[in-house]
Amino acid sequence: MMFRFFYQGDPMREAGKSLAKGALLLGLFLIGFGMLVFVLRDLFAFVAAAVFFMAGFSAIGYAIRIFWATRRMNKSEDGYRDNVQIHTHDPFE
Repeated sequence: MMFRFFYQGDPMREAGKSLAKGALLLGLFLIGFGMLVFVLRDLFAFVAAAVFFMAGFSAIGYAIRIFWATRRMNKSEDGYRDNVQIHTHDPFE
């Protein structure tokens, strides 16, 4: 009688049971999330719109910085940076 407490059973059966539990929980989660989106669609649309607005403003800011940097490069006569000298090593000197 004591042997059945230590016997784990068939490993394939245990793996199948745990896989079925995971699939059941995933299915319930997906159904719940779908119902949440259906009920609160205005909120989710607002969040998605806010994300797109933030990404758009970020892209515009990045473009302005690039335009400003290229304008600074074109205005300077000696190059982009002041007081920068390029030193090269000539092995034949």
